[in-house]
Amino acid sequence: MRILVIDDDTELCALLREFLEREGLLVDFVNEGNAGLARALENKHDLIVLDLMLPGIDGFGILRKLRQQFKTPVIILTARGQDEDRIVGLDLGADDYLAKPFNPRELAARIRAILRRVEHRPQAPARFEVNGVIVDPGTREVWCDGREVELTTLEFDILDMLMRSAGRVLSRDALMESMYNRKATPFDRSIDMHVSHLRKKLEHGRTLIKTVRGIGYQFCLTGEEESVER
Repeated sequence: MRILVIDDDTELCALLREFLEREGLLVDFVNEGNAGLARALENKHDLIVLDLMLPGIDGFGILRKLRQQFKTPVIILTARGQDEDRIVGLDLGADDYLAKPFNPRELAARIRAILRRVEHRPQAPARFEVNGVIVDPGTREVWCDGREVELTTLEFDILDMLMRSAGRVLSRDALMESMYNRKATPFDRSIDMHVSHLRKKLEHGRTLIKTVRGIGYQFCLTGEEESVER
């Protein structure tokens, strides 16, 4: 597995090299935004670790341009306490985030969790349909009411998991364990943001994914009007 780290902190990059190469990963480092974007668009990496504060084009710009072409998993690095940056990053299609300063072991663990999920997917079964939404696990394509819907890698995996459990409630902890190999915390909004994106892309005049307060989410077996409390 090859990782691309785009961060202008050269000392941090040297520290990350020690930890990530110890994990058996091949790691490329870029310390400037425009050069980082060029490397990211080569589409030769299995995952990208992306700092938001960069000289040249910033991390948001890189992520926005990357998502126009590729679904490469991205972990964004944000300044501690900058909740808005995390939300915007997830909104643009990041898979996960980590606040600086952080323990490199935690970053390595998050990278491993995402790579395991991507690398060890089960044999793809035939496409299936629930409530007007069709999922093809082999091609990772999605159609809703006859129109194709573009999803990020993590959005697809969450939708697939919800639809296979349609009619039953999946807890946030179950989704976090499956996607990130860690439990949800009250301040971790990554799953919530990805579900919000799914709703915007799939729901037009009806409810497909319900929030069960204090527990998690449920994919509806039958369509419901948007006026129903979610």
